[in-house]
Amino acid sequence: LQRNPRQADQGVGCGPGGPLHQMLRLAALALLAALSAPAATFYVTISGLGGELDYVQRFKGWADDIDSSLKKAGGDSNVVTMVAPTRDQIRARFEAIAQQAKPTDSLVVMLIGHGTYDGVEYKFNIPGPDISGVELAGMLDRIPATSQLVMNATSCSGASIEFLRRPNRIVIAATKTGTEKNATVFARYWAEALREPAADVDKNESVSALEAFHYAQKKTKEFFDTQKRLATEHSVLEDTGKGMGVPATENGPDPDTGEGKLAAAFAVVRLGANAAAAKDPAKKALLDQKEQVEQAIDQLKYEKAGMAADDYKKQLTRLLLELARIQEAIDK
Repeated sequence: LQRNPRQADQGVGCGPGGPLHQMLRLAALALLAALSAPAATFYVTISGLGGELDYVQRFKGWADDIDSSLKKAGGDSNVVTMVAPTRDQIRARFEAIAQQAKPTDSLVVMLIGHGTYDGVEYKFNIPGPDISGVELAGMLDRIPATSQLVMNATSCSGASIEFLRRPNRIVIAATKTGTEKNATVFARYWAEALREPAADVDKNESVSALEAFHYAQKKTKEFFDTQKRLATEHSVLEDTGKGMGVPATENGPDPDTGEGKLAAAFAVVRLGANAAAAKDPAKKALLDQKEQVEQAIDQLKYEKAGMAADDYKKQLTRLLLELARIQEAIDK
């Protein structure tokens, strides 16, 4: 673009005193304010209808385990656990979150229990009328939080992916399709991942959605192998907004499809020193900065193959130095 020198003198161009310059400055300030605003995470864990006493106790126990881990992690989060709620109660909960949440916030929804699939529609079993995948997706779509994770550990949960998937939403299902109808154990190991340091593969004291998925998937397979039983569930992950879910791809995102990239950057729960920092208002902002830099490092590693070696090394060094600076401030 070429600028007429006279425009700056008349205050109508993009010179220091011109309106365009002022608009760009205001836009930058607005963006900075949005990025620096404290972000919250809304957690909703729902234990559905058990039917038999064994399932009632099992589902509630896993939900309580998750609830305990999330509350110990602390930070600016809103933790709600619902045991056998009705459809109206679920609606009311999500409507309340829709009124509170900001675009910069995150939402984590975890479903534990039985599900059904008739070849067309997936439903989560709760007391009274069940809730369909379409209805659940509609509730989540009305929540402004742009970063969302849904962990559906019910039977037939694979059938819910086509309804729940969105470009900015991670969907994890305990079963790969709606035809895997047996009760699942995936939630047991997902709950374990949120309190087990071994799930934190990169040792950054945060368990990402991808790390929790890999941990629970591996433990579920070991369960069936140990019991010498044919596996009746095969968990999958979808975070591109256009797939039907894929199994694990080693420990990182798939370099070809990008599946797992969003999940790798989504911290579900903090552990150790990070959990302590999250409870300290003075350090919470630093912790957020640390996680942003860690995400930038992950993104850089993902793009390494298409970069010049010197450029990659230069950018990685800069990010690592910034990470060290922030960590030093947190440790003070």
